[in-house]
Amino acid sequence: MCMPLPGLLHIKKIGVVSMEGNLRKSIGKFMGGTKKGYQTAFHMAWPAVMESFFIALAGMVDSLMVSSLGAYAVAAVGLTTQPKFIGLCLFIATNVSVSALVARRRGEDDRKGANQVLLMAFAFTVLAGMIISLICVVFANPIIAFCGANEDTHESAVIYFRIIMGGMMFNIITMVINAAQRGAGNTKIAMRTNVTSNLVNMVFNYLLIGGNFGFPRLEIAGAAIATVLGTVVACVMAVCSILPGKNFVSIPYMIKERVRITLEPAKNMAKIASSVFVEQIFMRIGFLTVSIMVANLGTAAYAAHQVGMNIMNLSFSFGDGMQVAAVALCGRSLGEGRPDAAKMYGTVCQRIGNMISVVLAVIYLTCGALLFHLFFDEPEIIAMGVDIARVLTIIVLLQIAQVIYMGCLRGAGDVVFTTIASTISITFIRPIFSYLLCYICGLGLTGIWLGIAVDQFSRFCLTTWRFKSGKWTKIKI
Repeated sequence: MCMPLPGLLHIKKIGVVSMEGNLRKSIGKFMGGTKKGYQTAFHMAWPAVMESFFIALAGMVDSLMVSSLGAYAVAAVGLTTQPKFIGLCLFIATNVSVSALVARRRGEDDRKGANQVLLMAFAFTVLAGMIISLICVVFANPIIAFCGANEDTHESAVIYFRIIMGGMMFNIITMVINAAQRGAGNTKIAMRTNVTSNLVNMVFNYLLIGGNFGFPRLEIAGAAIATVLGTVVACVMAVCSILPGKNFVSIPYMIKERVRITLEPAKNMAKIASSVFVEQIFMRIGFLTVSIMVANLGTAAYAAHQVGMNIMNLSFSFGDGMQVAAVALCGRSLGEGRPDAAKMYGTVCQRIGNMISVVLAVIYLTCGALLFHLFFDEPEIIAMGVDIARVLTIIVLLQIAQVIYMGCLRGAGDVVFTTIASTISITFIRPIFSYLLCYICGLGLTGIWLGIAVDQFSRFCLTTWRFKSGKWTKIKI
């Protein structure tokens, strides 16, 4: 018995629709997410990427402007990097917890809870910031000496460190507000504050380092003052961003709803921040150990290393921007009870990051000499820079990937694993392999950078395994 033509057409239509649906699903699976997923991730990520990029670019410009004073100045500024970040460890940990918790509360539509988190974090930041700032300013001399400063770099490094840490309050207030805004999905606000801050920094670098347009020539001190002035502007902008009552986190809402500091957000923050703090401390110990190794190779080697680190930070900025998107999107999806969406967004962010890393790897491989020639004229330093750039082509492919996976795990509150992974890799693997390759194998500065590459590879392997396991989606915060 034959079926009527309309029935046949109906079946064919259903079949075509089904095939189209299956094809879209297959393509989506192959691409690691849907078209909407890519659009959402890109919309969330690009302001954060631009923010991180301009921060890293400002660091490069700082080094470029300071390099006019000589290689010693680049090395002096570089010597302050690790002690500065050790002083910021507590606040970095706090901000990770703020972003994760605000993102989760946003997913739960708990506006009051999100504002309680920000209020608690702000109060803690101000109190702890005053104490740490004072300690760093008073003990700047022995701190810089411990970091391996030579006679030609010690005094300049102390001056720079004291000014930077003396004005750190503006920086950490900006950090905590921006962390809350990122968690709420307002990545453009953090972008605007940091981009403006870095533009102000660059302008005053030009005016104060060399004494242009009638401004005093302050050299290293001028670079530090320019950085602080940039953070002052950023702080004002960050505070202004929480003044409108319509924003998810805002001062008028706190006043209207009588939001108070309570133990509940403090407990949740401590749960996440404590692990991240331990992670940051051990990470900085690893970074500092390697930095001291480089300092022992001489001022020229340290200057080349510092520029290499600035370039690596530039590539890190792209991964960091995608990480911000991963934290917010994964945290929000899990707050909505959608682990499948969290996995999808993590994969989407990773795919975008992979494309970026390939482009950067090609640039580093082909333009290594040019990049270092922007900073130095000495053939010895440029030769070391070319070797660094070659290693960077490998590092960037691993770095961006592991940073994004770290963001997914942190957004889910899986901070115990990230702490263990970072501690194993940075605190132990990086220094051990750097020492073996630098001193035992006699590879010098190149050996240091190969040790950094081994560190990135180990973190890539650990975070990839954890993400693929899916265990991070089951954590409650």
